[in-house]
Amino acid sequence: MSLKTSFGKVADRLTRSETSLERDELREAARKHGATPICDATDRSMASCCGTVRSVSLRPRSGTVPAMVVDLDDGSRTMNLVWLGRRRIGGIEPGVYLKVKGRVTYLKGVPTIFNPAYEIKQDR
Repeated sequence: MSLKTSFGKVADRLTRSETSLERDELREAARKHGATPICDATDRSMASCCGTVRSVSLRPRSGTVPAMVVDLDDGSRTMNLVWLGRRRIGGIEPGVYLKVKGRVTYLKGVPTIFNPAYEIKQDR
């Protein structure tokens, strides 16, 4: 590797924002786990995606079943994961790295998987 190439990579890393660097790391981790990038998940397809949990919320609706909603970010896009009838799932909290699998549906333009199979990963 030439000095110019090495210097260019270091300079690029120093001038990019922390957010941009984190997105690249998340995309690389998802690739390493053999996951489909969320931005490539198509409507009504089965997908296996990896990413970091950004938020967890409970969306109770009056007269309906509660739903635990998780925002999963893989650096390319954010996906909603919805567990119907659940108020909490042990181990799933912001900052945790998950691998999920299920059928993707688009709700209001947002990729969503209902009741996905999941695996908590110890590292990216």
